[in-house]
Amino acid sequence: MRIDRVDVIHTAIPLKSSFRTSFGAISAQHSVVTKVYSEGLVAYGEACPFLAPIYSYECVGSVQTVLGSFIIPSVLGKEIDGAGDFMEKVSFIKGNNHAKAALESAIWGLQAKAEKRPLWQVLGGTNPKVDVGVSIGMQPSTSALLKKIEGYLNEGYRRIKIKIEPGEDLELIKTVRKEFPDIVFMVDANSSYKPTDIDFLKKLDDFNLLMIEQPLGEDDIVDHAGLQKEVKTPICLDESIHTVDDARKAIQLGSCRIINIKYGRVGGLLNSIRIHDLCKKAGVGNWIGGMIETGIGQVIKTALGTLDNFVYAADIETSDRFVVEDVISPDLSQTNGYLDANIEYEVDEEKLNKYTAEISIYKA
Repeated sequence: MRIDRVDVIHTAIPLKSSFRTSFGAISAQHSVVTKVYSEGLVAYGEACPFLAPIYSYECVGSVQTVLGSFIIPSVLGKEIDGAGDFMEKVSFIKGNNHAKAALESAIWGLQAKAEKRPLWQVLGGTNPKVDVGVSIGMQPSTSALLKKIEGYLNEGYRRIKIKIEPGEDLELIKTVRKEFPDIVFMVDANSSYKPTDIDFLKKLDDFNLLMIEQPLGEDDIVDHAGLQKEVKTPICLDESIHTVDDARKAIQLGSCRIINIKYGRVGGLLNSIRIHDLCKKAGVGNWIGGMIETGIGQVIKTALGTLDNFVYAADIETSDRFVVEDVISPDLSQTNGYLDANIEYEVDEEKLNKYTAEISIYKA
């Protein structure tokens, strides 16, 4: 495929309500959408690193810069033989995984259109029905949290995740488990604890949690290995895993029993598949994490979630979940806790334009 044109679009969509984690509150959805033209075909990709560098060192501005100054000039007007060839052409760029994923995910979309097959099949998926869970940000009160959990359970979500941090943790978990003794339930710490908190974290074994996600440092693998030896609850790594090699080292050290795969964080769908395959071979389970992407990214995540080692419910946000209005048609919606990767979606250009904060266009 020849890359004829790339539009780099910064989207900014207000959220229905703020979403708070241990690293701050988010009131709007910000991401970088790519619209890629190739020999009469058009496909979209997306990366969602957040507006500020609070989740990783990348942010919307850095992704725009790296795309415009380095990635797009490396491929514009050139023949690209799929995602592997694209990654080779941009391999001189160190890190900047979200920037790479923004364009790499669109290249997979072009391939799917050229082959006239759904993306999930092109990626090697085995089952188009994807289990979905829900991630709940920190709430103003415990009663508000319990009300939200009840609502999502009534909607059919198959797993509940809550955010925790020191001071908002043990009593909250106790209350949730007492109120909902049988639900599939996990917690996400977003790196807010330290190795010295191990005795506290061992107490979480009493609550039959599905997993504890990223309790320690965002760049740590070693201390998590020590923690996993001390706790019975599976540790899930998120922020620590940026590359296939990171996943290999974590598995070798015994740092976790589960790895969350976010295609933006690891540099695209090809690296996601490689990490998935490595984990499958090692008996480490996977699930799809979320960054509050637009429907464009959510549909890409749904396709990825059809691979067979994604054995835990995914954080794939439906169109009514966070944003006041989505940019795809029809809206992405779940039924009884499932999403169907066979449903075809189109980008609503009018809505995409409505929520475009800025756009840069690159032509061959």
